[in-house]
Amino acid sequence: MIKKSTIIDNIKTLFYALVIAIIIRSLFVQPFYIPSSSMELNLLVGDRLFVTKYSYGYSKHSFPFSPPIFKNRLFENKPSRGDIIVFKTPSDNRTDYIKRLVGLPGDTIQFVNGDLYINNNQVLKTLINKKDKLYCGNQQIDVSTYEEKLPNNKSYFISYRNDVSFQNSDKYLVPANHYFFLGDNRDCSKDSRFLTEVGYVHKDNLVGKAQMLFFSSNIKEGSIFEFWKWSKVIRFERFFKKLK
Repeated sequence: MIKKSTIIDNIKTLFYALVIAIIIRSLFVQPFYIPSSSMELNLLVGDRLFVTKYSYGYSKHSFPFSPPIFKNRLFENKPSRGDIIVFKTPSDNRTDYIKRLVGLPGDTIQFVNGDLYINNNQVLKTLINKKDKLYCGNQQIDVSTYEEKLPNNKSYFISYRNDVSFQNSDKYLVPANHYFFLGDNRDCSKDSRFLTEVGYVHKDNLVGKAQMLFFSSNIKEGSIFEFWKWSKVIRFERFFKKLK
């Protein structure tokens, strides 16, 4: 027979462990899973990554279920152009998205003939490969991959479809205290270009900065529980890869 004191001690241990886990997840580091192809080639479906919650300070969205315990951000730090950031979508303030920060408050963003312009200046992009293949949902698409270089010299890879690609837009004027995000897989991303679904993201909706991959599996090749398929399923080369 188990003593009542032993049961109480076990419950206390579980409670303390839960509290510690919530504190770590809310204030320091939270793991996230990549479910979509909107950030390929840089983030693949099946990637697991660490997001630092302290990078930009804290808002209610730093905590589970976004409790309205305070307004604005505490210990606020400004994000940098080019950061990969997890944020809550403005449409419901609940869904986590991960995209790249391109536009800062007060910026004008526009696409002209497939080229990105920030404050009327064309963003440099250099062709890397015309014959890459990426996923868009379950569909594999032919893309051209470029290295894009932002005004602050942050560079990374982006891709555009070879058949039908996003070419032109009106000018987006980023409001005060808001940010403009794009996916790296430009023609397979719901991002700030879609004003009714994502649009401009308020600074309080920022959750944290994506820093490093810690695990990755190709779910299209099978389950990680099928150990005989690990050579195809687990992407060992992506383990502990710092994000760019």
